[in-house]
Amino acid sequence: MAVGTQLGLLLWKNFTYRRRQRIQLTIEILWPLFLFLILISVRRSHPPFKQHECHFPNKALPSAGTLPWLQGIICNMNNPCFRHPTAGEAPGVVGNFDGSILSRLLTEARQVLLRGHGQRLLSSFSRLLPALRRLRDSGNQRRALPVREYLREDETFSRFLRTNTSLPPALVDELM
Repeated sequence: MAVGTQLGLLLWKNFTYRRRQRIQLTIEILWPLFLFLILISVRRSHPPFKQHECHFPNKALPSAGTLPWLQGIICNMNNPCFRHPTAGEAPGVVGNFDGSILSRLLTEARQVLLRGHGQRLLSSFSRLLPALRRLRDSGNQRRALPVREYLREDETFSRFLRTNTSLPPALVDELM
Protein backbone atom coordinates (compact mmCIF):
# COMPACT_ATOMS: atom_id res chain seq x y z
CA MET A 1 0.00 0.00 0.00
CA ALA A 2 1.28 3.48 -0.83
CA VAL A 3 2.01 6.03 1.89
CA GLY A 4 -0.74 8.38 0.70
CA THR A 5 -3.33 5.60 0.84
CA GLN A 6 -2.22 4.58 4.35
CA LEU A 7 -2.38 8.18 5.56
CA GLY A 8 -5.85 8.64 4.05
CA LEU A 9 -7.13 5.46 5.70
CA LEU A 10 -5.63 6.45 9.06
CA LEU A 11 -7.25 9.91 8.89
CA TRP A 12 -10.58 8.36 7.90
CA LYS A 13 -10.37 5.93 10.83
CA ASN A 14 -9.55 8.77 13.24
CA PHE A 15 -12.40 10.94 11.90
CA THR A 16 -14.86 8.01 12.18
CA TYR A 17 -13.75 7.38 15.76
CA ARG A 18 -14.04 11.08 16.67
CA ARG A 19 -17.45 11.44 14.91
CA ARG A 20 -18.97 9.10 17.46
CA GLN A 21 -17.93 11.49 20.26
CA ARG A 22 -19.39 14.73 18.94
CA ILE A 23 -18.58 17.01 21.90
CA GLN A 24 -14.92 15.99 21.94
CA LEU A 25 -14.73 16.47 18.13
CA THR A 26 -16.15 20.00 18.29
CA ILE A 27 -13.78 20.96 21.12
CA GLU A 28 -10.77 19.58 19.20
CA ILE A 29 -11.75 21.56 16.11
CA LEU A 30 -12.86 24.81 17.76
CA TRP A 31 -10.10 25.15 20.39
CA PRO A 32 -7.22 25.79 17.91
CA LEU A 33 -9.50 28.13 15.92
CA PHE A 34 -10.31 30.05 19.12
CA LEU A 35 -6.62 30.47 19.95
CA PHE A 36 -5.87 31.55 16.39
CA LEU A 37 -8.66 34.19 16.56
CA ILE A 38 -7.17 35.55 19.79
CA LEU A 39 -3.80 35.95 18.07
CA ILE A 40 -5.41 37.75 15.13
CA SER A 41 -7.28 40.17 17.44
CA VAL A 42 -4.10 41.00 19.40
CA ARG A 43 -2.18 41.59 16.17
CA ARG A 44 -4.88 43.97 14.87
CA SER A 45 -5.17 45.90 18.13
CA HIS A 46 -1.39 46.36 18.47
CA PRO A 47 0.18 46.71 15.02
CA PRO A 48 3.92 46.07 14.77
CA PHE A 49 6.30 49.03 14.84
CA LYS A 50 9.80 49.41 13.49
CA GLN A 51 12.48 48.87 16.14
CA HIS A 52 16.03 50.05 15.50
CA GLU A 53 19.02 47.75 15.81
CA CYS A 54 19.99 47.35 19.45
CA HIS A 55 23.56 47.46 20.83
CA PHE A 56 24.20 46.69 24.48
CA PRO A 57 27.23 47.87 26.46
CA ASN A 58 29.90 45.29 27.22
CA LYS A 59 29.88 43.74 30.66
CA ALA A 60 32.96 42.37 32.36
CA LEU A 61 33.09 38.69 33.23
CA PRO A 62 34.26 37.53 36.66
CA SER A 63 37.69 36.71 35.20
CA ALA A 64 38.29 40.44 34.67
CA GLY A 65 38.35 40.92 38.43
CA THR A 66 35.74 41.35 41.11
CA LEU A 67 35.49 45.15 40.92
CA PRO A 68 35.04 45.42 37.09
CA TRP A 69 32.55 42.57 37.21
CA LEU A 70 30.45 44.27 39.90
CA GLN A 71 30.71 47.61 38.07
CA GLY A 72 29.44 45.96 34.88
CA ILE A 73 26.48 44.50 36.74
CA ILE A 74 25.55 47.65 38.69
CA CYS A 75 26.18 50.26 35.99
CA ASN A 76 24.24 48.35 33.31
CA MET A 77 21.41 47.19 35.54
CA ASN A 78 18.69 48.70 33.34
CA ASN A 79 20.38 47.13 30.27
CA PRO A 80 20.23 50.19 27.97
CA CYS A 81 19.85 49.77 24.24
CA PHE A 82 21.88 52.05 21.91
CA ARG A 83 21.31 52.73 18.20
CA HIS A 84 25.03 52.76 17.36
CA PRO A 85 27.73 50.17 18.09
CA THR A 86 29.28 50.50 21.53
CA ALA A 87 32.99 50.69 22.34
CA GLY A 88 34.75 47.36 22.15
CA GLU A 89 32.09 45.74 19.98
CA ALA A 90 34.38 45.16 17.00
CA PRO A 91 35.84 41.64 16.69
CA GLY A 92 39.13 41.26 18.54
CA VAL A 93 38.74 44.53 20.45
CA VAL A 94 38.34 44.38 24.20
CA GLY A 95 38.58 48.10 24.95
CA ASN A 96 36.46 48.08 28.07
CA PHE A 97 38.70 45.73 30.00
CA ASP A 98 42.18 47.20 29.60
CA GLY A 99 42.72 47.05 33.34
CA SER A 100 41.72 43.41 33.73
CA ILE A 101 44.19 40.84 35.01
CA LEU A 102 44.20 38.84 31.78
CA SER A 103 44.76 41.83 29.49
CA ARG A 104 47.61 43.09 31.70
CA LEU A 105 49.20 39.63 31.66
CA LEU A 106 49.00 39.42 27.87
CA THR A 107 50.37 42.95 27.46
CA GLU A 108 53.31 42.29 29.74
CA ALA A 109 54.07 38.94 28.10
CA ARG A 110 54.00 40.59 24.67
CA GLN A 111 56.39 43.33 25.85
CA VAL A 112 58.83 40.81 27.28
CA LEU A 113 58.79 38.54 24.24
CA LEU A 114 59.01 41.30 21.62
CA ARG A 115 62.07 42.97 23.12
CA GLY A 116 65.52 41.91 22.00
CA HIS A 117 66.32 40.33 25.33
CA GLY A 118 63.08 38.33 25.27
CA GLN A 119 64.86 35.60 23.34
CA ARG A 120 67.65 35.60 25.92
CA LEU A 121 65.01 35.29 28.61
CA LEU A 122 63.48 32.27 26.90
CA SER A 123 66.89 30.65 26.49
CA SER A 124 67.64 31.23 30.19
CA PHE A 125 64.33 29.57 31.03
CA SER A 126 65.36 26.60 28.92
CA ARG A 127 68.64 26.40 30.90
CA LEU A 128 66.73 26.71 34.16
CA LEU A 129 64.31 23.89 33.35
CA PRO A 130 66.82 20.99 33.81
CA ALA A 131 67.88 22.40 37.19
CA LEU A 132 64.25 22.59 38.27
CA ARG A 133 63.72 19.00 37.15
CA ARG A 134 66.75 17.88 39.20
CA LEU A 135 65.38 19.77 42.16
CA ARG A 136 61.97 18.13 41.77
CA ASP A 137 63.54 14.68 41.44
CA SER A 138 65.67 15.25 44.53
CA GLY A 139 62.53 16.17 46.47
CA ASN A 140 60.86 12.97 45.32
CA GLN A 141 63.85 10.90 46.47
CA ARG A 142 63.81 12.57 49.91
CA ARG A 143 67.49 13.44 49.77
CA ALA A 144 68.78 16.98 49.56
CA LEU A 145 71.12 18.15 46.85
CA PRO A 146 74.24 19.97 47.97
CA VAL A 147 74.23 23.75 47.67
CA ARG A 148 76.81 23.64 44.85
CA GLU A 149 74.12 22.09 42.62
CA TYR A 150 72.08 25.28 42.91
CA LEU A 151 74.90 27.83 42.69
CA ARG A 152 77.70 28.52 40.31
CA GLU A 153 81.23 29.38 41.29
CA ASP A 154 81.93 33.11 41.86
CA GLU A 155 78.31 34.09 42.21
CA THR A 156 77.09 36.58 44.79
CA PHE A 157 76.15 33.99 47.40
CA SER A 158 79.42 32.08 47.17
CA ARG A 159 81.36 35.37 47.26
CA PHE A 160 79.27 36.45 50.24
CA LEU A 161 80.09 33.24 52.10
CA ARG A 162 83.82 33.65 51.42
CA THR A 163 84.14 37.35 52.24
CA ASN A 164 81.38 38.45 54.63
CA THR A 165 80.97 35.50 56.96
CA SER A 166 83.28 34.23 59.64
CA LEU A 167 83.04 30.70 58.31
CA PRO A 168 86.31 28.93 57.65
CA PRO A 169 87.13 28.38 53.96
CA ALA A 170 86.96 24.60 54.37
CA LEU A 171 83.32 24.90 55.61
CA VAL A 172 82.42 27.23 52.75
CA ASP A 173 83.89 24.72 50.27
CA GLU A 174 81.99 21.93 51.99
CA LEU A 175 78.75 23.93 51.76
CA MET A 176 79.42 24.71 48.14
